[in-house]
Amino acid sequence: MAKSEKAKALEAKQKAAIKAEKLRKKNSDNPADWGRIRQYVHLYKTTAEIDPKLNLWVALAVVAAVAVSVLFGVLTNAWPILIVITAILMALLAANLVLLRRAKQAALTRHAGQAGSAAVALQMLNAKKYSHQAAIAFTREMDMVHRVVGPSGVVLVGEGQPGRLRPLLAQEQRRHQQVLFGVPVTTLVLGDGEGQVKLHDLQKAIEKLPKAIQPSQQTAIQQKLRSLDAVRPKAPLPKGPLPNVKGLNRAMRGR
Repeated sequence: MAKSEKAKALEAKQKAAIKAEKLRKKNSDNPADWGRIRQYVHLYKTTAEIDPKLNLWVALAVVAAVAVSVLFGVLTNAWPILIVITAILMALLAANLVLLRRAKQAALTRHAGQAGSAAVALQMLNAKKYSHQAAIAFTREMDMVHRVVGPSGVVLVGEGQPGRLRPLLAQEQRRHQQVLFGVPVTTLVLGDGEGQVKLHDLQKAIEKLPKAIQPSQQTAIQQKLRSLDAVRPKAPLPKGPLPNVKGLNRAMRGR
């Protein structure tokens, strides 16, 4: 049975829309629109720009993975084809893990010293355990306070000039304590000075804080904080430097 003119027009419209979407993704500069291989190539190139030893570390990881795989295969009398397949898979896995770890460090190095750099480190926290809000308070000079809600309660991370940051951070701590009675509100200051936390150590510093609340309490905390954030202005922040490769954030969080 021949297609009606209306059906033909609809089919042509759908094909045109699919073609236009493919063309948009092909020319897009948003990593979320790219294929997996293109994302990894972009990640490798941007990391290598900051990390000159990337090639060396990846090569060492591949050699080590192949050597271990071959040695294990010989000791267990495995079939040669199985040894080859295992060696290839282990080499790819080792290279991927090294790339992701070095990419994390490169991302932090790239944004070090920029306003909002702490937000890049906070993106690397385990999203199943932590939620974060960047720049909940800031000054005209772009001194900022970021917030993390996790197993340790609420963590306020300040970055900027210490003299301007101190009263801003203290004010935010009081506000949160008033809203979240009984919930620990910890403050951390980003920097290289005494009593401060370096950008590369921020993720670990937050994760090492003692557990104080249950996961079920985090939802209630977030609800109470919405009213506190309702009238806050938004601060411009640097966008994350890493493409949205599936599983990338989980691997970078060390899982």
